[in-house]
Amino acid sequence: MSTTPPHASHTTRPHATHPLPTTIWLPSPDEPQIAPASGTVLPHWAIDRVRTVFTTRAGQQPAPLLKISVRDTEPGMDARTPVITYTDGTPSRLSLLLAELHPDVLPDPTTRLASGDVSEMPGAMEDGWSGFFHRAHRLLPADGLLLLATRQRRDEGILTDPLGSLIACARTAGFRYLQHIIVAHAHPADDRLIPTPPADASPGVAHSDLVALTAIHPA
Repeated sequence: MSTTPPHASHTTRPHATHPLPTTIWLPSPDEPQIAPASGTVLPHWAIDRVRTVFTTRAGQQPAPLLKISVRDTEPGMDARTPVITYTDGTPSRLSLLLAELHPDVLPDPTTRLASGDVSEMPGAMEDGWSGFFHRAHRLLPADGLLLLATRQRRDEGILTDPLGSLIACARTAGFRYLQHIIVAHAHPADDRLIPTPPADASPGVAHSDLVALTAIHPA
């Protein structure tokens, strides 16, 4: 699951058998579209890299990828949620699901802390985050991958990080955490990086987060 070694570092959690990698992805210097489009989380170059990096076996064609982009949670959201399939046309069972969670759809962290319920989700999403992850788990086969893409936002001027609550909720639905990838919103130029944040990003946000989780099913 690792990518370009020069940008990779490793962190170890207590009681973890192996270190869990944290990797930084940067666009190539000649990439024409560096920042994601408004309303999305990942730029096109990062989605292309997802398909290449998370192919199941070396030497295979990129795995089919289903991408959903959750941009709001108001009634009727299902009809407004974009769904895109990336495939080479070869019939194959879905094993790779990418969920882009726009920061605006994430729960207010102060509300979540007050209630103590990581599954809380305002709006129309059925059964909150818990229901979302359980449905994703049923959709994927054993060892299928769920990739969560989101980024920080500012609440009352403070940057908040949604990853902890999202990963905790995914684990209760039967997923195992594999990897955290930082998708930098920056353009490499010589020996420095030039920030290219998304137009709708909160001030000070210079990257998006991509988390890889694998589905665990009883034998």
